[in-house]
Parts: sequence; C-alpha cells; structure tokens
Amino acid sequence: MDAAMAAVVRESGAFGGLLYVLPSDGDALRLVLVAGVPEEIAAPWRRIALTDPMPVADAVRERRMVWIGGQEEMARQYPRPALVLPYEFALAAAPVASDTALRGGLVLLWPGGRPGRLDRGEREAIESGCRRLGGLLQRAADRGDPVVPADRPRMLPPTAGRSLSLNEAAVVSAFVDRLPGGSCALDTNGRIVFITPAATGLLGRDAASLLGTLPWESLPWMDVPQVEDRYRAALVSRRPQTFTVLRPPDVWLSFELYPDPSGISVRIRRSDPAEEAPAAPSVPAAGPSRATLLYHLMHLAATLTEAVGVQDVVEQAADQLLPALGAQAMVLMSSEDGRLRILGHRGYPTELTDRFDGIPLNSDVPGSEVLTTGVPSFFPTFADLRRAYPSTVHEDGMASWAVLPLIASGRPIGSLLLAYGHRRVFPPGERAVLTSMAGLVGQALDRARLYDAKDHLAHRLQSALLPHTLPRIPGLRIAARYLPAARGLGIGGDFYDLIRLDAHTAGAAIGDVQGHNVDAAALMGQVRTAVHAHATVGASPADVLARTNRLLTDLDPGLFTSCVYVHLDLAGRRACVATAGHPPPLLRHADGRTELLRVPPGLLLGIEPDTAYPALEIPLPHGSVLALYTDGLVEAPGVDPDDATAALAGLLEHADPADLDTMADTLIRHAPTPGDDIALLLISPGD
Repeated sequence: MDAAMAAVVRESGAFGGLLYVLPSDGDALRLVLVAGVPEEIAAPWRRIALTDPMPVADAVRERRMVWIGGQEEMARQYPRPALVLPYEFALAAAPVASDTALRGGLVLLWPGGRPGRLDRGEREAIESGCRRLGGLLQRAADRGDPVVPADRPRMLPPTAGRSLSLNEAAVVSAFVDRLPGGSCALDTNGRIVFITPAATGLLGRDAASLLGTLPWESLPWMDVPQVEDRYRAALVSRRPQTFTVLRPPDVWLSFELYPDPSGISVRIRRSDPAEEAPAAPSVPAAGPSRATLLYHLMHLAATLTEAVGVQDVVEQAADQLLPALGAQAMVLMSSEDGRLRILGHRGYPTELTDRFDGIPLNSDVPGSEVLTTGVPSFFPTFADLRRAYPSTVHEDGMASWAVLPLIASGRPIGSLLLAYGHRRVFPPGERAVLTSMAGLVGQALDRARLYDAKDHLAHRLQSALLPHTLPRIPGLRIAARYLPAARGLGIGGDFYDLIRLDAHTAGAAIGDVQGHNVDAAALMGQVRTAVHAHATVGASPADVLARTNRLLTDLDPGLFTSCVYVHLDLAGRRACVATAGHPPPLLRHADGRTELLRVPPGLLLGIEPDTAYPALEIPLPHGSVLALYTDGLVEAPGVDPDDATAALAGLLEHADPADLDTMADTLIRHAPTPGDDIALLLISPGD
C-alpha cells in the first residue's frame, strides 16, 4: 500500500497525498495514509462525512474526479478548506474503487502556480493509481484483513535526499558557513534538524537546545501566529515565504523559507526594525502553540457552521478538538428535567457513559456546576477533581480533565468534558482558548437542536401525508419507497397512492409538487386527497387529472404539480395511464424486455383550468412490472435525464420480478445523489 501511494504521488507530479478508506458499514471517509503532508496539517481532516462539502466527499459520492486549480477556485467551491488553508495550491480528489465496490478516496496536492488543468498524463497517473489502490484494498478485504482506520493515520517518510560522502559533506558545511547570516533546516514536521553556528548566535541559543525542537516551542518569541502561518504556507503552497520577527529586547530577524519534499531550508539575517518592539513572553507557553490553536479554532469554526443535527455536532467536535488539544476523550452533555443527558462521546466506552446518562444532577456529579453556572472547571490532577467532588471514583484512567460550558444566547445549554491521558497544567492562555472552542460548540449545538426539532416535525408531517400502509388487493403485488430530499427540511412534495376501487379494479398514482418545504407538503396532501376522491367515484384517468387540475387552478397555490394516474383492470390484465407533465412510466414485460411508455403528455397540474389529459391503454399481463417514479430517481446536476432513465430501465430489466421489494431497493440504491426527494411505486399483476 505504501509503495502504491508513493508511486501515484510521484507519477502524478504531486508533492503530497491523503488516502481515505470507506468502511463497508460507514457513511464517512477515514484517513489511513498520508504522504508529503505534516501530520499536524492532516489531523483535522482525519474523518470526512460523505455529505460534507469537501472535494474528496464529492469525488467519492459522485464517483468522479474533482479538480481545484487554485485558491480562488477553492474559495468559490469549498469555503471550509479555503478558510482554514488560505494558501495557493492545487488539489485533485478521486474515488478509489475495485472491480466490485467503492473503497475510498484519494486526495493529491500540487504547488501553487502550476497550470490550471491536469494534463492527460497526470490524469492517467491518478486514475491508474486509484485502480491500484482499489485493488490492494479489495485483496486485503478478501483476505479477511481489511484496511481499517487507526487512531492516527500512517505517515509515509519523506523522500530521502542525496547521500554525501564525508568529503562532500565537509565542502557543503563550509559552503553553508560562508553564506551571510545563519541557516537551519526543518524537517516536514517543522523540527530543526540542522543549524549553523551563525544561526545559533542570531537566535541566542545553543545548538543542543534547538535541535529536534519546533522553533515556536523552543523560542518563546517565535510563538506568534505569523511564524507558524508562513511555515504552513511554505509547506502547502511549496513556494518561498518570508517573515520578520522580534527577538527581545531589540533584535529584529528576517527569515526566508525555501520548501521542498524533504523539508524547509531557512536563511536568517538581521533586519532593521519596522516598528517598535511589542511585548514578548518571557517563558514558553504550555501546551500547543498559539498559532496551532488558532489554526484549529478556525477549522472548528468553519466546520461547525455546516454541522446539522446534534450528532453531527458531536462527531465534528470530536474530530477537531481531540487531535487539536491532545485530549484522549470527550463527552458532550446537557441537562433535562434535572437529569444529566449524554448527547455523545468519543474515547470512552459506551458502557461507562451509559451509567451516567439520566442520573439526577447534584453536587456529587462532576461538572454539574458548569451546567448551571456556566463557569468552566479545570482539574490538572485527580486530587483536584476529588476535592471538588469527594464521591468521585477514578475509573476512566485519565490524568487531567476540563469541564467547559456550552453557551448559547448568553446561557449555558450544556457542558463539554475533555479528558487527557497525561497531566495537563491548563495555563491561563490555554484555558481561554478551550473556553472559546467550547463556545463555538455551544452555538452549533443550539442550532443543531433547532434543526433536529424542525426535522422531526417535518418527518411527522411527511409521514402523516403519505399512506401508512397500502391496501392489500387480490391479484396485485406492490412495492413502494420514499426517500426524503437531502436539502432543505428533508420534506418535499413527492407522493404515491394505491386505491382499491372494486373487486376487479384499482387505481395507482404518483406525483411531485414543486418545492421542498411545508407549503409543498401541504399541497401534496391536497393533491393526493383530490386524486383519491376522484378515482373512488369511478372517474377515468383523464378525468381524475382534469378535475384535480381544476381544483388546483381554483386554489391558486403558486406551485405546480406533476402526476401520473393509472387505472388497473385486474380481470382484463390491462392498464390505462394518463400523465400531467410527469416522467413517463417504465414497463418491464414478462420476457424481461423493458420499455418507456410514450404516454401523451398533458400540462402540469395548476397551470390552465381547462386542460385535457389523453390516456394510453396498455396490456399488463402476469409477470410484467409497471414502474412509476418521480424525477428525483433520474435527475441530478450533470446527469443527462435520458441516460439516467435508460440506466434505470436496465436495472429494472435485470432485476428479479418475483421479488418486488428487492427490485425497489436496487432502483433506489442506484439513484443519483438525493438532492431531490424520491418516490417509487412498483406494480405487478399476481395470482
């Protein structure tokens, strides 16, 4: 796997790549392998939901290559990564699939300033690399040893530099020492791996105290956002970067960064002061650097703005906070009727958190004060926790804890517990950042609760308007499916119905009201009721649609509706079909041949009051299947509806007509991305 990953990065001309796997039972991509990108930059992207607005999610979900040629294009199409990585670079994302299944996704990165499009050789290298990776993932799964995500992705080592003889090394060292100013080298994780005597003099520290450290950790005056930002810009854009920083009390130093796949070469020189020296910290800050925390704070903010639903907030918060803060576990909590409610957790076993879910809130419960007062609590040791909550038992194996308030509209709505496996001091600066991050989570949680409430209401309304069960009609087999829209409230105007008329006849209807909101759902209920009522009194398909149309034009709802109504003669094994601007039905004959029924089209319902709806009579013998569907099953951006309908006909043709439920599941599973709601009704004469 490592060799295949290194090969696709090299052959495509990229400087780095990220390989994601898609677990067979999962709805999110998990990062398993990273090449050419520091772990600190890759960490926030370890888990990407298939619904996230991210290039690799779109590539995998839509099974196509996504190309982003630069910063402006990234900002336009994918604001979240553009906000967190505001640097000039190019990106390609592609699905990784085997012959039998979708296995994951691949992201490749190029330096900024490259040509705006992939050339043929680059595209072929990516496609062949994805096939190789997909084949390897398939073979691993076949062996019973599938590639599963670990706590941290595996990092491929950087390309080794050219080996030097002792004489060459001495010449290179003398050459570097003769250059003006000082020089040092950083590895791909930002640690100092080489430094000249002149550089140590400029930095005011000896080589032994600097080698192997991150500059912004070992030199407190470099712990400012611009330093790590320029380092990150050099790594992501692979372009030279410069910055000037003050070494207290009055020495200004200029740094020039020159990146390549093995690391960054740095030149250091004295610089004239551009402004008066700002105050500098005298001791290094504990925990992550300020720049690192700001990076993750921005990433968290960008991510949470797109979170929908409480569980989405839990997943996004855990994905961002744990790697950013070095925590090992997290619990998101709220209170309800005086009891503790666990909204979600990560890093703790479920059996442990389940014991606390629903217990009464009192002074013995850790974090109970945070839920009521909104004041954060920090416990560097278990002794500190025991002093605050004497009855607490040390059963989670952690060393330090922070309990943070989740604030929305000025009031606490929950709390966030962070647990650390190693002792944490929690200096004032870090406490402020932790509280700020919890504030972002609180605001997202408040929005998510409102979304969940609206979503619950929408689905209750939808379920009330659609038939709970379809009538059992002798001589007729039926399968129906409804899939809500992936946008808006998750509610729409698609409907279906089956109507028992008498012992030998039945009616079937399917339709689609324009829109994805409560208005569309309400009108859908009116249309379905009207169709049902007109069919029950014995109206022909043409009259059912004409009378429903007149009702809608009288109501003038401002929305249009498409509809197909079918009168089923079970004794004569025939059907009569009329349509109002709806996708034509598909008929699978008993011999497997499938055809699109060319029903004479009528206007959408609700446009003109006096509209005629011609009908088409067709034989419906034993073994045939009539498929009625809404346009969500065949329409999607960039997909030709005729091609999608032909593909649907092919699926219908090869499915088993004896098992309508399996046939319906197959058709729904191969639908385009559900930006629209989908209704499907399969009808087959039976014994």
